[in-house]
Amino acid sequence: MNYSRAALSIALAIISSTALAADYPAPKQADWVARDFKLHSGETMPELRLHYTTVGEPGGQPVLVLHGSGGSAASMLTPGFAAELFGSGQPLDASKYYIIIPDG
Repeated sequence: MNYSRAALSIALAIISSTALAADYPAPKQADWVARDFKLHSGETMPELRLHYTTVGEPGGQPVLVLHGSGGSAASMLTPGFAAELFGSGQPLDASKYYIIIPDG
């Protein structure tokens, strides 16, 4: 009997955490392209492409989030982390802010 109660508790916890994880808008990926980008050395790159991910709508207050790694924005978008940061009522609520996460 205790095993079934424990199993039910675990199942409810998993379902609850899954529901919380989806409490922010779906991330969108895109590229920004600068043409004829001039370097300080005087050289010119014909095209500089920067990949980025956004969360929220462009009409929101923009927030640039730098993940500080050689990785990708995916590290900021794990279900537990993103829901705690970008979810409703959280510090960077994506319904209020336009989150921009560049990838190097």
